[in-house]
Amino acid sequence: MNRHLHQIALLAWIVAMAIAPAAHAQKRPYIGYVYPAGGQQATTFQIKLGGQDLDAVNSVIVSGPGVTARIVDYLWRLQTPEVQLLNAQLKELQRKPAAAPAMAAENPMMMTEMAAEKIPAAPATDVQPLIAKIQQRVHGTVQQPASAALSNIVIAEVSIAANATPGVRELRLVTLRGVSNPLPFFVGQLPESVRQPMLSASLQVLGKESTALRKRPPEEAEKLITLPCTANGQIASGEVNRYRFHARTGQRLVISTQARQLIPYIADAVPGWFQPVLALYDASGREVAYADDYRFQPDPVIFYQVPKDGEYVFAISDALYRGREDFIYRITAGELPFVTSIFPMGGQVANPQPPSMTGWGLAGAKLSTPTTNSGAGIIALTANQAGHVSNSVPFALDTLPEQRDQEPNDSIAIAQRVALPIIINGNIDRPGDWDVFQFTGKAHDQLVIEVLARRLNSPLDSIIKLTNSTGKLIAFNDDCEDLTAGTNPHHADSSLLTQLPADGTYFVHIGDTAGHAGKEFGYRLRISAPRPDFALRVVPSSVSLPLNSSAVLSVYAMRKDGFTGPITVTLQNPPPGFSAKPVVIPPNQTLAKFSFKGGSTPAPVQLTVVGSAMLDNSTPGSTATVHTAVPAEDRMQAFLWRHLVPASDLQVLVFDPKYQPPPKRVAPTRPPPPPTPPPFIGPLQTTPPMPKFTKSQISGRLQQLKRLYEEGLLTDSFYDAKLTECEAAQ
Repeated sequence: MNRHLHQIALLAWIVAMAIAPAAHAQKRPYIGYVYPAGGQQATTFQIKLGGQDLDAVNSVIVSGPGVTARIVDYLWRLQTPEVQLLNAQLKELQRKPAAAPAMAAENPMMMTEMAAEKIPAAPATDVQPLIAKIQQRVHGTVQQPASAALSNIVIAEVSIAANATPGVRELRLVTLRGVSNPLPFFVGQLPESVRQPMLSASLQVLGKESTALRKRPPEEAEKLITLPCTANGQIASGEVNRYRFHARTGQRLVISTQARQLIPYIADAVPGWFQPVLALYDASGREVAYADDYRFQPDPVIFYQVPKDGEYVFAISDALYRGREDFIYRITAGELPFVTSIFPMGGQVANPQPPSMTGWGLAGAKLSTPTTNSGAGIIALTANQAGHVSNSVPFALDTLPEQRDQEPNDSIAIAQRVALPIIINGNIDRPGDWDVFQFTGKAHDQLVIEVLARRLNSPLDSIIKLTNSTGKLIAFNDDCEDLTAGTNPHHADSSLLTQLPADGTYFVHIGDTAGHAGKEFGYRLRISAPRPDFALRVVPSSVSLPLNSSAVLSVYAMRKDGFTGPITVTLQNPPPGFSAKPVVIPPNQTLAKFSFKGGSTPAPVQLTVVGSAMLDNSTPGSTATVHTAVPAEDRMQAFLWRHLVPASDLQVLVFDPKYQPPPKRVAPTRPPPPPTPPPFIGPLQTTPPMPKFTKSQISGRLQQLKRLYEEGLLTDSFYDAKLTECEAAQ
């Protein structure tokens, strides 16, 4: 499906959602960032999450074993009347401190924020805990946040087991009425350095940007760390974070950044993500290394061999000096294993040849191997060096015969002869190099020529040509969009489907569009008859619905090698109470709406959506091919381009809309108010006076008071007095 069709499909989905019944359009909890976005094995620590529609948050879901989390606190964005109430309560406490009872202990993470922002200490009295709590709460509220979608805060505690597998997980929040979108969360092996968390960034006003800049104490501009470690931070507008460390002569340091990997797309940012810039300085302040990316990926990596003992500093900022609380990073630094390339980048199912690897810190390292039950597709491999696990690299598995590129094969005259079908593992190793492969074909044969390179982390920007024996061009392709590629903004891999015009000898040419080359410019080139197939994505990756109702999902079909047939979408082994009627994605179509009904679930459940299709109707007795739909998030990059970002599972919550959770704090019983006497109507007054406030205003005030009281921010006496005021105003 090309980008134009993709945009149309997404527009159709947006329109369908807009006109859906209200019962089916529940607000989904949203999290925009989690900080820190990971932690070390065998540790317990607090994280801060910013988002919206997080009221009644009650639990955290982390994918995979070995990581658990619990909610510590929820800090909704205070409205102006609530801030006024808290300020009034604060004045009363400071005027009569002995009259108030002691309150709950402060949240440790909020206390670190208070210390970082230099909040004045309250008087040392028995009301100190409540005074401090109110000061923290009011001080942490930004009336005009840079992003309202990040201004509701959740504090959670995460525990990572000592044997938790290193690598990426997914973290979600659960409320009474929904499950949030997922965000990446990493399990690390190294000690972690975590900067103080940011308060919500303020909205910048043109000409007054300086008033919205983060006010950091000078001692936080630079942090002292010991390698190896992982440094965690957030970048504010105009900010540069620095880390000082000691290094020894000969050390081969890898300083790698995770930023876009943590938040793939920031919809209201240009270029659409946090673009980190990484620089390394020696003791004299001289820049000795710099990176603003790693090959075609926005997250930079620095490789540096230390020339002499001494102190060094690495610094990170945004390329455009933008910043906000969701500009989050993790930087791992030290003499650590890092795989820059493997070859071959794939192998035959059940019999892959062990690839060789290149990189840094790989002495004695062992590369993981595919399991015996790995089917066709792309899997992740890592290297293990003395217990440290490297970055992951993709490895493709296929069922076709495999062969390696054999030089010289740079022209038709010396082309490498191959028999179809075949997958060729090669690389473009010299600038301007072309690899040419010769095969024999028959008239009207359908032929697919496809490159896997960029999707396997190769920097190759491939270009392919099909010519006949006289050099006449039969077919050509540069880029081919693959919507299964997720966050990849450049679909650089080539692919074409063509028909051979006559019997004869043909030549496939592959090169790099810009003429670049190197050992890491590997590729897998498939030349075969079409293998019709499809892949599915189901959006969104979490859904909530009221009892006895239904919800709608969007199912996208990515058709391969010319497959145009119908695809039947169903639920596979649904939990008790869940059901769905099969839906057919019509021939040549790429989108269908899939509706299902839900039963009662005390907690979120995982659903599995599958699609089945007959790929080859010409073969008698052939059976349908079944593929699982991969859950995904529809994410927007820089106002326009949209991407289907894969998620690990499809979470569904069915809730009772009538259920109201019990109050967190019950107020003492109040005597009933005295009856209101009838209004006096004198000779000059023929109608009763108008009330001071409307019923809606009084109702809103009562809700604000109740919420603040239940959160332990108001004393009994203050709460009672304000309720009396509301009664008198009616």
